[in-house]
Amino acid sequence: MSTDQNQSKEQTVAIIGGGPAGLTAAYELQKRSKTHKPVVLEGGKLVGGIARTESHKGFRFDIGGHRFFTKVPEVNAMWHEVLGKDFITVPRLSRIYYRGRFYDYPLNLFNALFNLGPYESVRIVLSYLKWRLFPHKTEDTYEQWVMNRFGGRLYAHFFRSYTKKVWGIPPSTIRADWAAQRIKNLSLIKAVWNAISGANDTASLIEEFEYPRLGPGMMWEKTRDIIREKGGEVRMQSVVDRVFREGNRVTGIKVTEWAEDGKPAKTYTQTADHFVNSMDLRTLINCMDPPPPKEVIDAANRLKYRDFLIVTLVLDHDDPFPDTWIYVHSKEVKVGRIQNFRSWSKEMLPQPNRASIGMEFFCNEGDELWQMADEDLIKLAGRELEQIGLAPASSVMDGAIIRQLKAYPVYDGEYHEALEVVQKWLQTLENFQTVGRNGLHRYNNQDHSMLTAMYAARNILGEKLDIWEVNLERSYNEEFQTKEAAEAVKGEARSAPAPA
Repeated sequence: MSTDQNQSKEQTVAIIGGGPAGLTAAYELQKRSKTHKPVVLEGGKLVGGIARTESHKGFRFDIGGHRFFTKVPEVNAMWHEVLGKDFITVPRLSRIYYRGRFYDYPLNLFNALFNLGPYESVRIVLSYLKWRLFPHKTEDTYEQWVMNRFGGRLYAHFFRSYTKKVWGIPPSTIRADWAAQRIKNLSLIKAVWNAISGANDTASLIEEFEYPRLGPGMMWEKTRDIIREKGGEVRMQSVVDRVFREGNRVTGIKVTEWAEDGKPAKTYTQTADHFVNSMDLRTLINCMDPPPPKEVIDAANRLKYRDFLIVTLVLDHDDPFPDTWIYVHSKEVKVGRIQNFRSWSKEMLPQPNRASIGMEFFCNEGDELWQMADEDLIKLAGRELEQIGLAPASSVMDGAIIRQLKAYPVYDGEYHEALEVVQKWLQTLENFQTVGRNGLHRYNNQDHSMLTAMYAARNILGEKLDIWEVNLERSYNEEFQTKEAAEAVKGEARSAPAPA
């Protein structure tokens, strides 16, 4: 149903970025209006952003592992409208590798007690009781938040080292906001009860999820095709360099279109009636012409990001382990998470007698890992796969590297104040909205990013929805429903879902 039935003049909506947020905004516009034409500008060769599917010699791989699970009805509806029967149901099997042992995840009480031993298990319980009786009086940091819920001993075992590996900074410098978003609704008591009873109302521990049979990029490639079929545009290798404005209105964006040989082919200015952005806020603010006030630029430059690379290994035998993924907490290796792509979907591999393994490393652009030659990264990944005891390094036949800039917005001690300054200025723009993970500098899951884009599209069509409220102080927006969905599910229980 269109909310602009009285409008007859076609309006152009320029959308920066062809990831889940950008493509969802275009899809939602076309679904609700026949008079708004989306023009999506994507800088890369593939749509999907960090949810794209890359390939190497027929082996397909996911950038980070993307489960399709949500309690937001309109997001779930879009997934199934686009993919239909191309979804498969995947049973979750994940473990933690720590101090030379594998721990079931979600927690299996007897497995954990056996691995830790009775002495350490008692110390964990006593530590938990201590922190429940004498908690941190404030919860400004991730460290304080976790210790108040799990105790200092368990925090030291399973949270501190992995969090530092992921973010590259001590957990004591990470804001509690991140913990509240990612692991809300779980405590030691709940984890133990779930393990004993088999109950599980914590959605980060869901036992199965949906997944496109050819990887998450399949969802966004089909969305791209639908947008084009309905008269919209999705332009690839089109990088936005400048955002022009007159006062509080954006008038156009400078676009550089790149050729296959890596050279700029042409530059032009794309005008539009409305604009939706999903690129990172630091880059966006520095693209503004004329620039915003100095305090806004300074604030944007204080926003930080964590980069990421994945080394995909092809092994000369079938799967060395059954898990969909393994979290690697041990300090002895650099790898942070390991994916087994056949466990996500058999169609991700072209050969049944081979294995495709994704070794994920968290890093920063320019550091030692980031600059390491591809050949050396493949050797490193093979050695660490063997060191963990999963497969011999000699079984590695081939590999490929993907480096992903700005994969995760960092929730450090100064991000909140800086983001507030940037947000306040951006909200003065009349025909410009920003959405998605990097467009809001918020560690959203795919469905959260999609919902912000749906809101942006509806705002263009006349609604008054607050994009910045999505996934804010609710931990996950699956805990609430939009007004439309609330009417449909009124009175039903709501549950909270899982981090990726």
